[in-house]
Amino acid sequence: MKSVLIIGMGRLGTRLAEKMTDLGNEVMIVDTSEKIINDLAPRFTDAYIADCTNENVLKNFGVQHFDVCFVTIGDNFQASLEITSLLKELGAKYVVSNAGSDIQAKFLLRNGADEVVYPERDIADKLAIKHNARNIFDLIELSKEFAIFEIPVPKSWTGNSIQSLDIRKKHHVNVLAIKNSNVVNIPSPEYSFVENDHIIVLGKQNDVFKLNSKK
Repeated sequence: MKSVLIIGMGRLGTRLAEKMTDLGNEVMIVDTSEKIINDLAPRFTDAYIADCTNENVLKNFGVQHFDVCFVTIGDNFQASLEITSLLKELGAKYVVSNAGSDIQAKFLLRNGADEVVYPERDIADKLAIKHNARNIFDLIELSKEFAIFEIPVPKSWTGNSIQSLDIRKKHHVNVLAIKNSNVVNIPSPEYSFVENDHIIVLGKQNDVFKLNSKK
């Protein structure tokens, strides 16, 4: 269990707070909007109306005692930058800040952010890749080249084992898991594919696209 401070309760901050709470963490939420906090207060034990650009506010929260501080303000970059900087100056252990562009990310990293996230860009990139090619059910980008994909098993693989198909050597991807009827299993090299299998593969995007185009 971790202690978490989330500043800025827009869609990102609210969803983050809900998920961190569901995972069993202690979560404190803060926003300048009285209405937002009043709406969220029944769902969170620690909910405060406050302006975190005020150094004294952050001091009173004891930011140095939180395991992670999230700055999820999406509509006021100046405030996000000031709060990120103040958090680090006051001894915050780890600060994660939301950025809308590469320029914003650079400023946030220079001013105290340990990590920067781009939720809108990441969602847009994922949607573009998913809908650029047919039958990509899900993906997790690991870098500009590599990603983990969920794709349908090629029909020609049905009845054949991972080992006999020599997938890694011939197709340059690793089969990490098999999903069928929403049940996920880690297969052995002897596993033989069946109809309606989805395969979870790790590889370069171009290699996976080629594999996904196979009949």
